[in-house]
Amino acid sequence: MPREQVILACTECKRRNYTTTKNKRLTPDRLEIKKYCRFEKKHTTHKETR
Repeated sequence: MPREQVILACTECKRRNYTTTKNKRLTPDRLEIKKYCRFEKKHTTHKETR
């Protein structure tokens, strides 16, 4: 199955806030998405953790 569940962590506070799925075949590298961090109370970049 090409889709895999991944965890996104905030780059500023380092907390794991979100989970999402991604297609491993189309995006083999790590995801990087701007999302809202409720601990920082602003939009920050979230990166995929392993």
